[in-house]
Amino acid sequence: MGNSNSRKSLPIDKSFNLPSPIPSWPQGGGFASGYIDLGGLEVHQISSFNKIWATYEGGPDDLGATFYQPSQIPDGFFILGYYSQPNNKPLFGSILVAKDNTPNQESPILIKPTDYSLIWSSNSSKINQTSHGYIWLPESPDGYKAIGYVVTTTSDKPSLEKIRCVRSDFTDELETENLIWGQEKYGLNVYSSRPKNRGIQAQGVPIGTFLVQSSINGTEGSPASSISCLKNNNFLNFSSMPNLNQVEELFKEYAPQIYFHSKEKYLPSSVNWYFEKGAKLYTKGENQNPVSIEKNGSNLPQGGSNDGNFWIGLPIDEKSKEEIKKGNLQSSEVYLQIKPIFGGTFTDIPIWIFYPFNGPSTAKIGLIDIPLGQIGEHIGDWEHLTLRISNFNGILHKVYLSEHSKGTWVDSSLLEFQNGSNKPVAYSARNGHPLYPKPGIFLQGGENHVGIRNDTEKSSMVMDTGARFSVVSAEFLGPGVVVEPPWLNYFRKWGPNVTYEIGVEVEKIEGTLSGGLKSAFGSLVHILPKEVYGAEGPLGPKMKNSWNGDER
Repeated sequence: MGNSNSRKSLPIDKSFNLPSPIPSWPQGGGFASGYIDLGGLEVHQISSFNKIWATYEGGPDDLGATFYQPSQIPDGFFILGYYSQPNNKPLFGSILVAKDNTPNQESPILIKPTDYSLIWSSNSSKINQTSHGYIWLPESPDGYKAIGYVVTTTSDKPSLEKIRCVRSDFTDELETENLIWGQEKYGLNVYSSRPKNRGIQAQGVPIGTFLVQSSINGTEGSPASSISCLKNNNFLNFSSMPNLNQVEELFKEYAPQIYFHSKEKYLPSSVNWYFEKGAKLYTKGENQNPVSIEKNGSNLPQGGSNDGNFWIGLPIDEKSKEEIKKGNLQSSEVYLQIKPIFGGTFTDIPIWIFYPFNGPSTAKIGLIDIPLGQIGEHIGDWEHLTLRISNFNGILHKVYLSEHSKGTWVDSSLLEFQNGSNKPVAYSARNGHPLYPKPGIFLQGGENHVGIRNDTEKSSMVMDTGARFSVVSAEFLGPGVVVEPPWLNYFRKWGPNVTYEIGVEVEKIEGTLSGGLKSAFGSLVHILPKEVYGAEGPLGPKMKNSWNGDER
């Protein structure tokens, strides 16, 4: 058993705080009040912990994980579960505690467990650890469910006063998210958790606890069947969500700074600039007679579905076409959607960025770069990143960065911030515009140093998203509070569909290669994401799955 005094300092040994103190948010409603009512069950977010047990191997970066008990619990509130995170990042977590505010004593929302089951023990594990660790699952009475686990350093069962179970009608299904710790030889995997059903109408509330998958006597335990998440039965009240004034102050505080590559030719613009400079509405069968688009898109077809009868494209004139493709950083504006997530306990702010043109791709095979001609080009490019903010206190929890058809959530503790401010930094890759949390070369679609290059760097070209922004949608605030621009409800393509002669393009490139390079390139062609194969015009923000759902 290892001694924590003899090991090197780990990232988790330091708590993370945002670079600057959080301002006092404008008053109004229940946002950032510290407490949220789930319909008789009041919850409070705790970020102070007592360390219980740690291991220093296994898990992300083979640095182990640490398990904590929430501390400084307000009077009348109870622990629902313990917290854990990997040791490879600073301590930056929170967990919910709860209080029953209903007078129903015959069927209270919170109740003590009837017993505990030992899920796993490190007693027989030869691992570097602070002591022996024991993970216990509360056994709940009929009509109640466990929401989290208890961790101890002895084989004695925890006190029944240690934790509370929750009445089933205040619970929802949850699932695993990211690995916290574990390896097969330890007989245990520990994951962070999140509600299984997520989106603007979903009521599931994560408490911030972990999920356990253990092997006991050779049997795999299901990680998602043993505990549940909370459920907001007061969801449609939206009292914990920020009002419009608070939203604007939140965005001013957390507005990301986006750096572009020094060789980027295709920059963003505002939608209004794009329309004013000559973008056209094309109609199927009338390609030579496109219609000019009004500044705010008021003459675009509204609603309906993507029937293929209309698309937005560049003007026919070649000189105007080339000018528009370059975009206009000085005019660029970002467009904000404000939406509830996790049963209204968090606010998501998707930040939509428009580019008139998406540039060509470059393949990387080992040390060799291979330009792919027109492959990857298309007219119209919508990219986004999303701020996830706690409605308990207004603290930035994490940021989602879109990367082509996928993306990545990055914890605030792992972000770069701009010059001591609370403004996170993101890097837009050259030509294709996927977003990354740091500069460098990122490969898409391949393995073993083979893939599509995504180059990022910190150049003099930077977009302060807080300089020019507009809130284009906040449905939870009610009708008329935010008037959506007409272009947002244009549900057709923002560019034409053009199918490249991929076989011809590939043959051209393969003709310049030989030996292993030709073989590697042939393998790459078969695994590339479909979006690089054709110039398929994208749909607008409201047609993305994440508009009403969660980022995937």
